[in-house]
Amino acid sequence: MGSREVLGQAARLASSGLLLQVLFRLITFVLNAFILRFLSKEIVGIVNVRLTLLYSTTVFLAREAFRRACLSGGAQRDWNQTFNLLWLTVPLGMFWSLLLGWVWLQLLEVPDPNAVPHYGSGVVLFGLSAVVELLGEPFWVLAQAQMFVKLKVIAESLSVILKSVLTAFLVLWSPHWGLYIFSLAQLFYTAVLVLCYVIYFTKLLGSSESTKQQTLPVSRMTDMLPSITRSRAFVNWKEAKLTWSFFKQSFLKQILTEGERYVMTFLNVLNFGDQGVYDIVNNLGSLVARLIFQPIEESFYIFFAKVLERGKDATLQKQEDMAVAATVLESLLKLALLVGLTITIFGFAYSQLALDIYGGVMLSSGSGPVLLRSYCLYVLLLAINGVTECFTFAAMSKEEVDRYNFTMLALSSSFLVLSYLLTQWCGSVGFILANCFNMGIRITQSLCFIHRYYRKSPHRPLVGLCLSPALLGAFALSGGITGISEVLLCCEQGWPARLAHIAVGALCLGMTIGTAFLTETRLIHFVRTQLGVSRLADKTL
Repeated sequence: MGSREVLGQAARLASSGLLLQVLFRLITFVLNAFILRFLSKEIVGIVNVRLTLLYSTTVFLAREAFRRACLSGGAQRDWNQTFNLLWLTVPLGMFWSLLLGWVWLQLLEVPDPNAVPHYGSGVVLFGLSAVVELLGEPFWVLAQAQMFVKLKVIAESLSVILKSVLTAFLVLWSPHWGLYIFSLAQLFYTAVLVLCYVIYFTKLLGSSESTKQQTLPVSRMTDMLPSITRSRAFVNWKEAKLTWSFFKQSFLKQILTEGERYVMTFLNVLNFGDQGVYDIVNNLGSLVARLIFQPIEESFYIFFAKVLERGKDATLQKQEDMAVAATVLESLLKLALLVGLTITIFGFAYSQLALDIYGGVMLSSGSGPVLLRSYCLYVLLLAINGVTECFTFAAMSKEEVDRYNFTMLALSSSFLVLSYLLTQWCGSVGFILANCFNMGIRITQSLCFIHRYYRKSPHRPLVGLCLSPALLGAFALSGGITGISEVLLCCEQGWPARLAHIAVGALCLGMTIGTAFLTETRLIHFVRTQLGVSRLADKTL
C-alpha cells in the first residue's frame, strides 16, 4: 500500500471518527450536565479524581506500551505472536489493579462514609473494570491496524452514552447507593466496550463474503486467543523489547498526563470539593482535545508509522513517502495551531458563560472561570504537542525512544515539584500552569527532533507553525472585541445580554474563519482533499 493510500485511510479514520465523536459527545455532554445538578462536589471529587485515577493508571500502565509497540509493526508479521504479546496485558492489569487497590485502600485518606458511602467497594469495582477492559485489547489493536473506521468510535461512544444513562437513572432512583452508582456504571461501561469489539469481529469473521474479512490476518475468533507452538517463539522479541522501551516511557508519560491528580491524591493539596470543581473544569476544557485532537493524533500516528521506516535517516527513506509525510505534518501543525488559537482567544471571553450554562453557580462562581481560562491556553499547547509527538514517536528508533525516556523522567520530577509549589502559591490554577510548562518542554523536544530529522532534506514542515499577519490580526481583534463584550454583557444581566454576547462572538468567529480561508489556502486545500478522499472511501464501504 502506497503512502497516499495510507494517508487516505488515516484521513478517513480521523474525519469519520471526528464527526461521530462530536455527535455522541454532545449527547453525553447533556447527560452529564443533568447528572451534575444532583451531586455534591465531594462525590464528584472522589469519583472523577480518586477512583478514575485508579482505573486510568491501571489501564495505562498495562496496555499503552503494548499498543504503541504492536501498532508499529509492519505488514510482514506473525499475528499469533502479536496476539500472545497483547494477552499479557491481562495478567499485568491484574497485578497493577491489586497493587494500586491496596494503596488506595490502605495508604490514602479515606473519605467520610457519611458524605461519601461505599468507598471500599468503589475501589474494588473500578479496579475490576480496568481488568475487564484489557480483555478487549487484541481486538482493539487488530481494528486499529486494519484501520476499521467507525468501530472504535461507535464502541467507545455507545459505551459512554449507556454509562451516562445508567448513572442518571441510578442517581434519580437510588441516590442512597453512593459510590455504588458510579462503580457499577464504570463496570458496565467496560463490559459494553469489550462486547462491541467481540460481537463485531464474530459477525465479520462469520461472513465469508465480506471484503473486510478477506483482508484480516485471522480466519476465526480462536485465532486471536493465546497459542503455544514449538515451531516459533511465544512472542516476537523485537516487539517485546520495543514494548519495554515504550513501557518506561509510558510510565513517565502517565505521570505527566495525570500528574495533577497524583498530587491531589497523594499530597492532599486540595479538599475533595475543590478537587471536584477542578476536575469538572478540566473535563470541560479538554472536551475539544478529546473530540478533535485525539482522533487526529491516533489516526495519523498510524499513518506516519506505516509510511516512515522507524529509526532510518530521512535521506534513506523513500522520497515520495518523505514528501507526503512532510506535507501532512505541515498541514496538521497549521490545523492544530489554528484550532488551538481559536479556543484560547474565544475561551477567555466565554469561560464564565459556559460554566454557568453547564453546571450553574457551583461552577461559574469562585475559581471556576479562572481555571477554564487557564485551560484554554493549555489546549493550544495540547494541540501542538499532539501533532509533534505523533510524528516523533512514529519516526524515532528504539535507542532514541530510550534516550527520550530520560528527558521524560526529568520532566516528571519537575512537574510534580512545580505542581506542588504552584498550588501552594495560586491554588488549583497552579496545576494548569505546571502542565503548560511541561507541555512547552515536550513541544520543544519534539520540534528539535523534527528539525534534525528534516535538516538534510528539502522539506520544511515546521513552517506550519507560522501564520499570516492578517490572520494574527484577526485573532487579536476578535480577542479585544469579545473581551469588551464580556465586561458589558455577561453574565449577570439576564439572557438577552447573554445572547447578545454570544452573537458578538459568532460574528468575530466568522470574521476569523473567513480570514483563514483567504490566507491559509494550502491548509484549506489539504482539508478539502482529505475530506473528499474520506467521503469517497465511505461511499465504497
